[in-house]
Amino acid sequence: MAGKGYKRFVGALYVLNIVSQAIFSLAMPIAIGVLISYLLVRFASAPTWIYAPIILLGALSGLVSMVRFVLAATAGLERLESEQDSKDKDNGKQ
Repeated sequence: MAGKGYKRFVGALYVLNIVSQAIFSLAMPIAIGVLISYLLVRFASAPTWIYAPIILLGALSGLVSMVRFVLAATAGLERLESEQDSKDKDNGKQ
């Protein structure tokens, strides 16, 4: 029984890891876009409307990055669970 509680705890930590990395992969391109826009306006005398397209580009790339990460992470989780299930079945037969 203690093994099931441990597996649930590790599973919850894994999900927390996926969620935090997904949020990070969404937010970082937006933050980098804001920084680049600020530097362009401040030091290169670019017009202030440059904020909008660069931030939108960052948001779009962040969204794509987040979706790709979540799909890859869930596929990896499913693969690990199926491997664990097959090991449990093999151990039960012996």
